[in-house]
Formats: sequence, C-alpha cells, structure tokens
Amino acid sequence: MNNYELNRRYVISELLKNRKDNLVINGLGGTCWDVASLGDNKLNFYVWGGMGNASMIGLGLALSQPNKKIIVVTGDGEMLMGLGSLVTIAVKKPKNLAIVVFDNELYGETGNQKTHTAYGVDLSEIAMGSGIKNSKILQSKTDLKILSEDINQINELSFTQIKINNELGETVLPIREGPYIKSRFRETLLGKEALLE
Repeated sequence: MNNYELNRRYVISELLKNRKDNLVINGLGGTCWDVASLGDNKLNFYVWGGMGNASMIGLGLALSQPNKKIIVVTGDGEMLMGLGSLVTIAVKKPKNLAIVVFDNELYGETGNQKTHTAYGVDLSEIAMGSGIKNSKILQSKTDLKILSEDINQINELSFTQIKINNELGETVLPIREGPYIKSRFRETLLGKEALLE
C-alpha cells in the first residue's frame, strides 16, 4: 500500500473540469472507469482491452486532427506495456497531445501486482529520454492544480506521471461495444458523413 496524497477520482475531476471539446482517450481498467465517473461524453474514446495502445491512438488523433486538443489518460501498467510508443510520439512531436499517466504502482486489472514503477522506474524520465522535453512527475495537490489549469490549453507535447494512492472509487462502466464507441466518436468528431466513408 503506497501513501501518496492524491486519489484517482480527485485527480480526474481536476484534470477534466474545463475540458470543453477536447478529445479524451483513456487506457483500460481504472482510467476507463475514472473518465466514465465524470459522465459519458461523445468525445471520450474508451479503450477497453487494447493494453499499450492508448498513447498511440492519441498520437494518431493528434496528427489527423491538428486543430483539436487530445488528452490521453492511462495507467502505469498500460504505459509500461506501450513504452515504445513514446519514442515515436517524441519524433512526431504533435503540439496538441498531452499524455497523463495515473501511477498507483499496481497492475489493477490482474490482481494488484506491483508494477516496475514500485521499484523505482520513472516513466517521466523515460519520456524525457525519448525526446518529450515537457515531461514531469507530480504527487501533490499544488502541482495538480497547476497542471489542471494548463492541461486543457495544450500547445506543446507533454507527458505527466501522477503518483496516486491505491484507493479505488466506485466502478463506473462506460459503454462497452467497440464498434459503437468508434462510430459515435467518429460521427461526433467528423459529422454523419464520416460514417459513410
């Protein structure tokens, strides 16, 4: 059990309180439920089972929709699975992409085994070493307040690892049907004509 101050539901409510029409991509498990706990939004893309894919989906959207702001919210286990994505993201340098990692140092989906971050692996340093210069780790309400004021005004590629405690909120399951999630997201973003393509 870690002793970090921040709780995941408090963090998500602070991060997305001013999201407006920003696109939100979440990782599987905990972060999926966290995003859903704020209420359904047609501009949420719920990644149910694609472990390691959230950041790359965010990259694809950032490159194809340069006038939109994309926020990826994922967990430490999911990010560890997709570490290679950070190098490609850094090379592409989309200015409209923010990646936020909720790090409770556990694989919540498979029984709460410790992740590598529990042993000192620093994801923000890996992101910085990959070339994402605006990369940091935070664990206080003061730092979170600053991030929450900036996160929805994305004007450069960023990576933030947020240390959170192990406290789980109520499980809030969003829509589970993949084709529907994709079609709804696409229609909301591009209009009904996009579904005919």
